[in-house]
Amino acid sequence: MTDLEISDLAKFSNSELIESFLDMLFLEQGLSDNTLAAYRADLDKFVRYVSGELDDKPLLTITGADVEAYLAYRVDQGLKPRSTARAMSALKRFYAHWVTKQVIAASPMTHIAQPKLSQALPKTLSEQEVEALLSAPDVEDAMGLRDKAMLELLYATGLRVTELVGLRMEQINLRQAVLLVRGKGGKERMVPMGEEALHWVEQFLKVGRAQMVKHANDFVFPSKRGIGMTRQTFWHRIKHYAMLADVKSPLSPHTLRHAFATHLLNHGADLRVVQMMLGHSDLSTTQIYTHVASERLKSLHQQHHPRA
Repeated sequence: MTDLEISDLAKFSNSELIESFLDMLFLEQGLSDNTLAAYRADLDKFVRYVSGELDDKPLLTITGADVEAYLAYRVDQGLKPRSTARAMSALKRFYAHWVTKQVIAASPMTHIAQPKLSQALPKTLSEQEVEALLSAPDVEDAMGLRDKAMLELLYATGLRVTELVGLRMEQINLRQAVLLVRGKGGKERMVPMGEEALHWVEQFLKVGRAQMVKHANDFVFPSKRGIGMTRQTFWHRIKHYAMLADVKSPLSPHTLRHAFATHLLNHGADLRVVQMMLGHSDLSTTQIYTHVASERLKSLHQQHHPRA
């Protein structure tokens, strides 16, 4: 079900309306599975609220007052403002879709204000912590060599973990030391690898990969079963090496991506260059890293300036 006729709307449940909306996001806008899953989760939570608190009211008859009541409910439940802001964004897009289809005259989200958010600085690592983390894998065996290459490449390029584990052989140009990365929404970007990452990727492809690939596939970094690796598996590998390296700073799957951007800016890189390498469509998304770099400068000033 990808579209609905106005006269047929009464036949469809709230869940089916959501499925129709998600089909549109996939077919027309090419959103990733992870993004679609996030939309589904937020909309399903709203449906559960509507079912319990509003007598299963049809979604396309929801009013602004209903949404405001849902906001109050989330506050009472102690849900975080950032989570609520994401939920409101999902609802806004859902209702905008049905306005565009001329199924409803106006969105109930029109006068709903987004929760105010404090600017959350990305968690990152110091350059010394990154060095320790990247030195942790045992490169004498195939899996350790694979992990070394992946960590070096992640730090050298700022890839998202999903982009890293999904890399195919056709996306790597070893002669020019660049990657063709397919990011969010199917957008492509060229990213240089750097000498150190190139070295370890070449080593893995020459020595380790053949030992791990049991069946024909073109994943650059196969799992120990010789197939594509999941992002969850690689996240567990990062945590394993953080323990080996005695890295105490908080980690997330994006920690090395954040470290990549922050360290580039600390060493004088242009913000727009970092934006292109990260694959951000809007410069404002990248600008948060300038705050991280500024915090680093303040710390250095306080530590070393005689009058700080």
